[in-house]
Amino acid sequence: MRLPSPRGPMSEALCDALSEDPGQLPAALCLQLPPLDHATAVFTDADLQLTLAICYELHYSGFDGVSDRWEWNPALLALRARLEHHFEAALEDLVGGLPSTPAATVPQRLRELADADSGPSLAKYIQRYATQEQFDEFVIQRSIYHLREADPHTWGIPRLTGRAKAALLEIQIDEYGSGRLARMHAEMFRVTMECLGLDSTYGAYIDVVPAITLATNNLMSFFGLHRRHRGALLGHLAAFEMTSAVPNRRYGNGLRRLGGEPAATAYYDEHVEADSVHEQIAAHDMCGSFAQENPAEAEDVIFGAACCLAVDQLFADHLLGYWERDESSLLQLEAATSR
Repeated sequence: MRLPSPRGPMSEALCDALSEDPGQLPAALCLQLPPLDHATAVFTDADLQLTLAICYELHYSGFDGVSDRWEWNPALLALRARLEHHFEAALEDLVGGLPSTPAATVPQRLRELADADSGPSLAKYIQRYATQEQFDEFVIQRSIYHLREADPHTWGIPRLTGRAKAALLEIQIDEYGSGRLARMHAEMFRVTMECLGLDSTYGAYIDVVPAITLATNNLMSFFGLHRRHRGALLGHLAAFEMTSAVPNRRYGNGLRRLGGEPAATAYYDEHVEADSVHEQIAAHDMCGSFAQENPAEAEDVIFGAACCLAVDQLFADHLLGYWERDESSLLQLEAATSR
């Protein structure tokens, strides 16, 4: 993946530093965070979200021409921690004060959160009304995650024991196609992109997706990289799985309405069945067992689920708001597609 184009003084200074050998970051870099007076501002601050995304990407595939030694550079980790402080505070503001959750009630509480997720439906819009250009935009936005699908949650495996670990492994094995490349969800999404005439190179569209798209991905990386948030990581995955089957059916039907071939819709069709099964495993076997074994972390499970749903709703609101005005949800549509 190439380094993205900067979106402000922080990301510009970081990209300049990463083009050199690992060392100290410019002293001014940590002083460039603007005042952010409410939670939503953090999720829509392009410079902050891109800088954080660059820091996290060093733990995934890295960047062309950037030394792998930057991954654990102390100065870079200090910058990341500063950004994460603001990100975490914004998450807490966004989801508000969550009620106390006894460990035994975690599966029920997850079900309640999923059922209460009643904001404007991006999936319904895509099924019924989306144009081909809008569907392409949706795929481009989601490609930032889906081309590495499941990777952030895999960080949770060595941090678990017992039944919760076995349940997470069961879900992840399906995500990775049970060892078959063609069935890996990331590979299936790559095929969908190619059927649509889009660039399926990992990270190809990083420069055209908005801050909120970066935030949805940063959320997973934030939970995945911090052991103290292993419960939130599981809650995030549970919420993701519990609200996935019906939307994916709608996405697949929307693409069929637009003339999508079976190879293009296979990714969405696969998730209708897989996530229906994963829903029960995630809520009961994974999160329920984890909470029973670690009752002090039960509320973090619910926090992660609430964050997943709330940030995804901000993402949906962004797309729908632009589409209702007949505008592109991307930063530079002309550079984003090959149509």
